[in-house]
Amino acid sequence: MTQKEINNIVWKACDSLRGKIDPSQYKDYVLTLLFLKYLSDVWKDKRAFYAEKYNNDKERIERAMRNERFQVPENCTFDAVYENKNAANLGELIDIALTGLEDANRTKLLNVFRNISFNSEAIFGQTKERNTILKNLLTDFAALDLQPSHLEGNDIIGDAYEYLIARFAGDAGKKAGEFYTPGEVSTLLAKLVAPEPGNRICDPTCGAGGLLNKAAKEVGSNNFSLYGQENNGATWALCKMNMFLHELDQATIEWGDTINNPKLLEGDELMKFHVVVANPPFSLDKWGADDAAIDQHNRFHRGVPPKSKGDYAFITHMVETIYEDVGRAGVIVPHGVLFRGSSEGKIRQQLIEENLLDAVIGLPANLFFGTGIPAAILLFSKARGEKRDVLFIDASQAYEPGKNQNRLRKEDIERIVDTYKEYKTATPLTSDEGLVVADKYAYRATAKEIADNDYNLNIPRYVDTFEEEEPIDIKATQVEIDTIKRQLAETEQQMNAYLKDLGF
Repeated sequence: MTQKEINNIVWKACDSLRGKIDPSQYKDYVLTLLFLKYLSDVWKDKRAFYAEKYNNDKERIERAMRNERFQVPENCTFDAVYENKNAANLGELIDIALTGLEDANRTKLLNVFRNISFNSEAIFGQTKERNTILKNLLTDFAALDLQPSHLEGNDIIGDAYEYLIARFAGDAGKKAGEFYTPGEVSTLLAKLVAPEPGNRICDPTCGAGGLLNKAAKEVGSNNFSLYGQENNGATWALCKMNMFLHELDQATIEWGDTINNPKLLEGDELMKFHVVVANPPFSLDKWGADDAAIDQHNRFHRGVPPKSKGDYAFITHMVETIYEDVGRAGVIVPHGVLFRGSSEGKIRQQLIEENLLDAVIGLPANLFFGTGIPAAILLFSKARGEKRDVLFIDASQAYEPGKNQNRLRKEDIERIVDTYKEYKTATPLTSDEGLVVADKYAYRATAKEIADNDYNLNIPRYVDTFEEEEPIDIKATQVEIDTIKRQLAETEQQMNAYLKDLGF
């Protein structure tokens, strides 16, 4: 099967739910069944492989199956559930299968299905109606063959999952920003932080895990470790399943509030990483400012962000969790982070004075679900060496316009990444004057220039995008005006003659 075929079949399965349950809940049930079907088909494929390898020796087959990266009990497979599609307690049977799957893989799937119930009367209605919906849903999924040996490529299932999350995000509107970062933006950020073999990679606000997946792909090998934390329980479950479908189930994904209850710890200290990436909630209200001053991890020693805007809470958390000398971080922020004053201005100033800020990249408007405002990427590094200047890129005009949402094209991403790579390898500026890297696109600002601007990072202060208007030829314009007046007078005269002929 091709990815397009899988996408079409699973999206068609949503028709079994439309008009019957709330659209915001589609993703939880459709993606869970896709996950069950995937694990079941991989399990079936593995068993067939070992049966051929060991000439149907049951004992050797079972021994090999016990060493697989996950376990699927016989009564918990999709096929076992589908065989009972006409059962009066179908919803209960699906829930039992998911519980059995979780119990068989407790180290990897504990609590993943705790918020999902296919036997919920509140979600699916009364028994007869519920059974009809679930039977149709199972029948749709039965058309899928997800055995790896029958697929066009290794990443098809993971990519299909990402495709569905993107489609659901498009339907979810404002709430979509809570669990999904557009794929092109994730690709851009992953390429900018450039994770390497052996790196620890973290996303402290990981949502459904798309950004972590993109960062993992950039490594170019399997020699890395992934970590994430997500506050929303349902989204955390999506992320755990997403990791499985991309064969990244060794990732450590914690559930909880990163700012108020960080779970990624070593001993009593915050865990450190080579690369940290995030798309935190923009200007989060009530993020936990009241307890920040007594934070046991001392993350807010530069100052406490405003109660109603948590952007710098996430930024300072990220900076505190990257390794000294080699750590780097990339974060997506609203533009207010670049110039707002008061406590945010003081935090921003200290981050710059500590020589942690590496680059500021302005993105086009309307890239993100739920908000049309333009965003920016801030890149931080603890490996800047003697470099004190900061790269500013204005990429706000380079995009493919869309009816509901704009998107970054491949060439837009490549230009941003190439410009940043050239800056990383360039000789540090030694004077107090900045350097135009690309006219109306990129500029290297010195520490003095930024200080002279009161540590305001608003991109137009550094990247000159002013377009001079063509000079106006006054004489030619006057001639054109006189010609138009003459033509208008002639037209009026002709109209009057027509009206006179008509008796008016």
